[in-house]
Amino acid sequence: MRAMSWRSSPRSVGAEMIADVRLLLASFDPAAELARFTAALPTAGGVVSFLGQVRAGGGVEALELTHYEPLTLPGMRDLADQALGRWALDGLLVLHRAGVMVPGDPIVLVAAAARHRRDAFAAADFAMDHLKSQSWFWKRERVGGQWRWIEPRGEDHADLARWN
Repeated sequence: MRAMSWRSSPRSVGAEMIADVRLLLASFDPAAELARFTAALPTAGGVVSFLGQVRAGGGVEALELTHYEPLTLPGMRDLADQALGRWALDGLLVLHRAGVMVPGDPIVLVAAAARHRRDAFAAADFAMDHLKSQSWFWKRERVGGQWRWIEPRGEDHADLARWN
């Protein structure tokens, strides 16, 4: 599996925070990734995850995500740093695909681990809202053999505004 990745170093004294941020150019196994993340953080009291996948239906044949390489991974790293700075996390996992995918393929996996569930829920929600609306990806889907660009919805922007 080809990937561009970054792992953070601990950010607080006495606690080891782990951030695993990867931009993937091939498919990944969400269950295996989540199992590895959870196993590495046995002191976390809660692990919250979100998996985004290519929707079936509506005639969608494929989804393509393109990105601007000099900004994508650094932007994802910055997003992880923001989440680590806002909540008391034991770990954060952010995996995002690029390339062409078909219905059922995983697109994004975000998982946050913390001593207490509320920090984990908030961090995962924050990361997804930013990835969905303020990301470094361009998205288009193929329906009936034709490609069309997809823009963020108004709801996506409203979700992002909650964090200001």
